[in-house]
Amino acid sequence: MMRRSTRIWLLAGVAVTGTVATLAGLYVRDMSRAYQRLQGHSALLSSPFGDIEYAQGGSGPPVLVVHGSGGGFDQGAFLAHATLGDRFHWIAPSRFGYLRSTFAPGATFDEQAHAFAHLLDHLGIARVAVVAFSHGGPSALLFAALHPERVSSLTLLSAGVASSETSAQKQASQQGDALMKIFQKDYRYWLLTKLFRRRFLALMGVDDAVVARLTATQQALAEQLIEIMNPVSPRAAGTVFDNQAAMPNQRIAAIRAPTLIVHAQDDTLQVFHNAEFAARTITGAHLVAFPRGGHLLLAVEQQAIQEQVAEHIRAHAVAVGAVSP
Repeated sequence: MMRRSTRIWLLAGVAVTGTVATLAGLYVRDMSRAYQRLQGHSALLSSPFGDIEYAQGGSGPPVLVVHGSGGGFDQGAFLAHATLGDRFHWIAPSRFGYLRSTFAPGATFDEQAHAFAHLLDHLGIARVAVVAFSHGGPSALLFAALHPERVSSLTLLSAGVASSETSAQKQASQQGDALMKIFQKDYRYWLLTKLFRRRFLALMGVDDAVVARLTATQQALAEQLIEIMNPVSPRAAGTVFDNQAAMPNQRIAAIRAPTLIVHAQDDTLQVFHNAEFAARTITGAHLVAFPRGGHLLLAVEQQAIQEQVAEHIRAHAVAVGAVSP
């Protein structure tokens, strides 16, 4: 007769095997959907900087939307819908190393800025508003600094700007290093976001207090942002690029475009230092600070951000004659 302890171990083994099989099935299903989602929704431009992948949509004043780490044209499209609605013509490139855009070893944010200009030349767009999220900040800032005639306004959403030696920045850099490693493999990202969501959100600069206060609508937007980063393997080179390229730092003092900075004070991934530095370094920059929201500020304060961004873009598009009053 089978001993009780043996039966317990066998049942436990069956349960574990069943759980693993279930997870494997879910993983295969989700990855299949994720890779399929990327098909047929972007164009590819050959350029001196390699291939530039991009998508566009909407109508109205043109807006270049620059995605963050772990993104691509699809995250850019998500950001466009979340921040701009259907009131603007958005252009969302995949930055170097993301999805089908080329990454050349040693590439810089300066070169990425020049690639933006090349893309706009191809599209016949002389001047755009620029909206940048997270680590899309550095190349967007340098685009405004190096191509001032192309930028009617600049908006930074929870964006990276400058390096520093503060303890908060050192902690943020450690979180960024961890995320870069997670983004190298599809299964790592999928397992972490499925089984250890709170841990992932902590790495993403969002504390438990913010998560606990999310409404159903806010939670759905946050879930969409997390899910849209699947699959991560085609974005792996881009996250390495972001982690290694030099930040703009004091060079942003050259920016003359009207600049709106939106940031949460409790963001532990792109620390508030970035917003403060940009606000005091860029002439005439306007800082809108929120006390809570972490790096999910867009999900937490979507309506307020939409209103601020739309007003900022339209005011300066009219001022430079890009849009008829």
